[in-house]
Amino acid sequence: QVQLVESGGGLVQAGGSLRLSCAASGSFSRLNVMAWYRQAPGKQRELVANIYGGGTTNYADSVKGRFTISRDNANNTVDLQMNSLKPEDTAVYYCNLRRIGYPPGSGSWGQGTQVTVSS
Repeated sequence: QVQLVESGGGLVQAGGSLRLSCAASGSFSRLNVMAWYRQAPGKQRELVANIYGGGTTNYADSVKGRFTISRDNANNTVDLQMNSLKPEDTAVYYCNLRRIGYPPGSGSWGQGTQVTVSS
């Protein structure tokens, strides 16, 4: 069983910054990918960014240059630094952990944290 606990969401004005954190606990493979997804009202959940244990990262085009994902393998945490936030970044953000080789979107999920960006 894997538990993922997110923190750091909130309300911010456009142009502002937020930092999300996610802590993983329980039993899981060290060969994993940690990721942040988001889901806005009426839209499908989408990948925001992911990071492999060795540090390789991937970002959605919509957040490149504004968001930075990082992880601490020793403490099993993943953070998402969000800068230059836009109203369209408003969504519930979910932390995800999956084993490498398994399909994106599989694995374990956190409960989600709300990010609201006002114009």
